[in-house]
Amino acid sequence: MTTEIAAMVETLKLTAEKTRLTILLLLREKELCVCELVDLLQTSQPNISQHMRKLKHGGLVKEAKRGQWVYYSLAAEDKPFLTELLNHLPPTMSGLAQRPANRRSCCD
Repeated sequence: MTTEIAAMVETLKLTAEKTRLTILLLLREKELCVCELVDLLQTSQPNISQHMRKLKHGGLVKEAKRGQWVYYSLAAEDKPFLTELLNHLPPTMSGLAQRPANRRSCCD
């Protein structure tokens, strides 16, 4: 198996889990911090942190530290097949679009 195919297989394994795939879909729409993901997915912070660790290790997300908070964004520049996969999926029904622009986040 070529290195390129092996990398694709690992990426697809990461996206095969519902929470991680949902996180990627959310990050396709907007950069988010862990506390926002906890709120949107109605799960625990340790659970989100474990998923983010796996996604970061797999090169699917990147992080940017701002003060004490870490913001995550999609890192699919070198994975065009991931962008294509996400484009074939329906938008998340997370309520992200319905959130008021002036709503303060937990990390503001």
